[in-house]
Amino acid sequence: MDTKGLQALLAVAVVAALAPAIAAALPKPKVPQIVIMILSGILIGPAVLGLANTSSLTLLSNVGLGFLFLLAGYELDPALLRERAGRLAIAGWCISAVIAVGAAGGLTAIGYVRDYVPIGLALTTTALGTLLPILKDNDLLAGQFGRYVLAAGAVGEVFPILAIALVLTRRREFVTTASIALICGAALLIAVAPRFLGEQKLRALIRQGQRATAQTTLRWSFVLLLVLLVLAAKFGLDVVLGAVIAGVVLRSWSRWMGVDITPLEQKLDAVGYGVFIPIFFVVSGMKLAIGTIIANPLRLVVFLVLLLVVRGLPALFVYRKVLPARQRVEMTFITATTMPLLIALAEIGLSDGVMLRANAAALVGAGVLSVLIYPLIAVALARRGRRSDPEPSAEAEPDAS
Repeated sequence: MDTKGLQALLAVAVVAALAPAIAAALPKPKVPQIVIMILSGILIGPAVLGLANTSSLTLLSNVGLGFLFLLAGYELDPALLRERAGRLAIAGWCISAVIAVGAAGGLTAIGYVRDYVPIGLALTTTALGTLLPILKDNDLLAGQFGRYVLAAGAVGEVFPILAIALVLTRRREFVTTASIALICGAALLIAVAPRFLGEQKLRALIRQGQRATAQTTLRWSFVLLLVLLVLAAKFGLDVVLGAVIAGVVLRSWSRWMGVDITPLEQKLDAVGYGVFIPIFFVVSGMKLAIGTIIANPLRLVVFLVLLLVVRGLPALFVYRKVLPARQRVEMTFITATTMPLLIALAEIGLSDGVMLRANAAALVGAGVLSVLIYPLIAVALARRGRRSDPEPSAEAEPDAS
């Protein structure tokens, strides 16, 4: 038996279990549990107390990352991207990409960064998976504003993931594009399989599995997640892409089968947010090179400000005709919140041997601070003025095209 691995897992489990109590005990404004888990991970990790190491927790952490983006993909309605909310989200991301090119190029010209591609991509990301529990707890996903948030978050995750696969993989562009198409094709086959396997029998199986000790639907959902994670890793793509696709496939199943899968949603939330996702956040804190950040604090501040400027500020312009000023400011801070993809991009940059270690640490640290600061500002704005601001009129939001 791996005693050290069990001890590390125990330390992480204790931290995750204490996070809600710590969050409740802290004075307002309420600090998200995610931030507490990351900071606690730093505390118990090698950089501070050294109570646990990450070597034995990597697999569980990766599964937690997969669950995080599976649930984000499940929240994403593909039809949303064809609506005005989706079109505006895509326009906002394109503006961010243009600004990111200029910002990364400028930092490279002055010698501040050497690996400008992952740095530029990092500045265009949004952590929808990380934001979901915060947004749900504070009722920021309701109404039309919630649809704009979901669309912006989805584009801020999926588009950078596709860019990572196309630009930062070591394979030729044609092979990479074919790999993405193959992953999406496999997901489509899985999604339409119920139509060819006998819908009546599958409906009966789902209804039975929801209440039985076999937990059929939950087990097959987990299998689906692992299948797409393995496929993504096999073809040299970011595993986040496979997790998001798994969530979209599950949503498609629920629509096509016409079965109430609320029990499944509750079980996925319980397994994901209750077990695996906390492990990912605590381990992320344990991996953070806090010593490097302390030695170079200015880099962290620079990247934190750039996240707000590059990814957040375009929302003030893009949503000017559909959202009031306060909600546009809320959207600015929401879209500028990121973290998991920054970890992936920092690891890619370090593995290439080009990114400065100080920049990699500062990039991840900026992501952690963005999760700590930016959603709290958005929540504070929402609580202060939402009742006085009217929702966008029905005329301003056309039906899906």
